[in-house]
Amino acid sequence: MTTLVLTVVGADRAGIVAQLAEVIAEHGGNWERSELAELSGAFAGIVEVSVPDDRSDALRAALGVLDGLLTIAVQASHDGADAETPTATIDVLGNDHAGIVRDITAVLRESGLSIERMTTETREAAMFGGRLFEASVTASVPASVDLDAVTAALEKLAAELQVDVTLAG
Repeated sequence: MTTLVLTVVGADRAGIVAQLAEVIAEHGGNWERSELAELSGAFAGIVEVSVPDDRSDALRAALGVLDGLLTIAVQASHDGADAETPTATIDVLGNDHAGIVRDITAVLRESGLSIERMTTETREAAMFGGRLFEASVTASVPASVDLDAVTAALEKLAAELQVDVTLAG
């Protein structure tokens, strides 16, 4: 089996996921995992697909037919992608302002953590006015990483950004 990772972007419309799923199934592919979202009228996502080795090229070609409706980039999965690595969860909540994602991810990068999943959103702060920023990050933690040092770096940054940051490992 070949594992393909599809990144898809296009104008949002009804049936876009069904059309993608149909092409995958027609070529013997199995939809393994995905993260899909509508963001400001655009549809975006990433999909992991497994397909028999002898049908991989045909699936890649068929996905090209969707070009124009969706922009699809296909890459083969990297070896070792399923290796079990401990993870940590970082939650961020505070008043929204520019640079929060940059600063948090810089600490994670400098600490040697790799982001596996990240969700962010802004929303109205009903009781206080203004906007709130909220993020949840799951990051893989190599054995060589000192989580106490990561926690200290995140706490220092949280004070500077005036946000709440919690790390659970």
